[in-house]
Amino acid sequence: MTKYKAVSIPNGAFIFCRYGLAIMLWLAYFFRAEWVLLLVLIIFALSAALTVAKAPMILLYSYTVEKIKSSRQVIVNSYAIRFAHILATAFALVCVLLLHIGPNIGWRAVLVFAVIKSVSALGFCPASRLYECANGSSCCTFMKKHD
Repeated sequence: MTKYKAVSIPNGAFIFCRYGLAIMLWLAYFFRAEWVLLLVLIIFALSAALTVAKAPMILLYSYTVEKIKSSRQVIVNSYAIRFAHILATAFALVCVLLLHIGPNIGWRAVLVFAVIKSVSALGFCPASRLYECANGSSCCTFMKKHD
């Protein structure tokens, strides 16, 4: 059975977080701005440590735009999103390390990260699906025990 902890957050903040981080990764890639990649790493690390309800991008939106124009609440699985943020933190750290080992391979890794984050921003989060799959959801039928 999948571990599930329901958390309610503003939909606008959730969208801002997803798209904002994807845009930041594309900016880092196109402008070869390592400091932007480091900022993404910090945001993901804080999001993983603080959980989705207190993630920096969620709080930023909630205390600014959400005060002016409120959006409906969405229910998300805190465990799945934390897992996704941990994986993204690790991916960002690998990208930073690869940039220092070899800039060409490092920027290619950033490109892959930007593509994956863009797919996530559009609504299909591979890391969240992996979490659900690993915790017994129906997505991995080949892993289920047959009686």
